[in-house]
Amino acid sequence: MKRDSTAQSKPEHIGSVLPRVLREFRPPREGDLGQIEGVWKTIVGTAVAENARPYAVKGGVVLVHVSSSVWIHHLRFLRQDIVDKINNAIGTALVEELKFKIGPLE
Repeated sequence: MKRDSTAQSKPEHIGSVLPRVLREFRPPREGDLGQIEGVWKTIVGTAVAENARPYAVKGGVVLVHVSSSVWIHHLRFLRQDIVDKINNAIGTALVEELKFKIGPLE
């Protein structure tokens, strides 16, 4: 009996598969978070965007998932500048504060 070559691929841990699957099937975010995501890379630049992403918004506070504590430390110095640039880009004072947390960069 012949085996399909795809059946011989290495197994992957669910922790590495799930974020990829959710990214593919999750509808685009709308509302406040969608607006922030739309301007994020332009405001923070490529290097920061690869290591920090807005994750949630509640009451003017944006939770940003960051890849490491080093990036959290770096971004704390840029916090107010990022807030000002986001609000200017979207045309309203939506963001009051950024909070950073190590988390998945979906």
